[in-house]
Amino acid sequence: MHTPDRTEDELAHLDIAGLLRHGLTAAPGPHRTALFGDGAAAAAVVLGRLGTHPRSIAFLADTLRAGGLPFATTLPEPLPAPDAADIVRQWLRTAAELDAGPAADETAATWLRAVATIVEVRQLARRR
Repeated sequence: MHTPDRTEDELAHLDIAGLLRHGLTAAPGPHRTALFGDGAAAAAVVLGRLGTHPRSIAFLADTLRAGGLPFATTLPEPLPAPDAADIVRQWLRTAAELDAGPAADETAATWLRAVATIVEVRQLARRR
């Protein structure tokens, strides 16, 4: 049986903003893999522990895709729960500071969709 390299607690303490900073505009390779691997799993653990619904994260991803990172940072409630909104707002600001244009907007939206999927899969697994 394969065991994960990191525990949930270890994932929850990863620097997600740093992973976004280094992976969002990176070419395919280790930084992008870290963002979509450990970074997405870590974000799912953090948001899942706060009771965030996957559909809320997916909706934010769609909003980000439509409006871009600069717009997403102005949302008064990027997620319904205040604690989750505060955390994701920090992530969005970090990503927007890169000022990398539509390609980064698309990558950030795709990453958020991945986070939503992981949260949903974890919830489904717990119900079983």
